[in-house]
Amino acid sequence: MTTFDDREHAFEAKFAHDSEMQFRAEARRNKLVGLWAAGLMGKADEAATAYAMEVVSADFEEAGDEDVVRKVVADLAGKASAEEVRAKMAELLPVAKGQLLSES
Repeated sequence: MTTFDDREHAFEAKFAHDSEMQFRAEARRNKLVGLWAAGLMGKADEAATAYAMEVVSADFEEAGDEDVVRKVVADLAGKASAEEVRAKMAELLPVAKGQLLSES
């Protein structure tokens, strides 16, 4: 193999790793948002965890975050606006990334 081939494989591996980490961070963030929303709805323990998993699953409906925002806003029924949910998602993404980095 040439040096160019080695570099190409290294860049491909880094891209794959970065993509996987971004996916995992977004899934963790969605779980954290689900736990936050569950708290606003008065859910605790297993019910909160189950709801958080529903929020994670909602992210697979379409590309982007809007499917999660729609679900959480609808479920909160006026307890938080779409802007508040988006702000909470933005706040929790670095938290999720930090949790993943501390686990590795």
